[in-house]
Amino acid sequence: MFGLIVAALLFNFIVFYTNKRLTKIQIVNIWMFTIAFQYLCDIYIIFKYHRYWYFTKGVDWESLPAITVLIPPVNIMFLSWYPFGKPFYKRILYFVYWVAGTTLYEAVALLPEPWGYFHHGWWNLWYSVLINPILLGIVLIYYKWICYLEKLD
Repeated sequence: MFGLIVAALLFNFIVFYTNKRLTKIQIVNIWMFTIAFQYLCDIYIIFKYHRYWYFTKGVDWESLPAITVLIPPVNIMFLSWYPFGKPFYKRILYFVYWVAGTTLYEAVALLPEPWGYFHHGWWNLWYSVLINPILLGIVLIYYKWICYLEKLD
């Protein structure tokens, strides 16, 4: 749990002191979307397929901070620093860096307590390397949709 608390504090500090792009409304939108999307995915991944889980295999209160205050700031950092308007290869390279970073963080979260809080069933880091670009792409598409909707007002 110690690693989760340290990471949540660090990520939130970074997000709220470095964000120059996202408005407060966009931050709230991304934050809530991340929580809802994470829970939707976890319902199947954790409870139906037992691929991975947080502290315990069942429903637990300890996993609530991971989903509500750890993962949303990561998505906000990703969007805050995204190289919009840059050449395509720079955007691809940005994705590669983020997939490497999130996979490295996942490896740290797999460490034993007190640093780790994450557990793999039959899931492994290579699955995350394949899935994370898709998840980051979904967040990016959602952000672009929010920006489009804001322009309509």
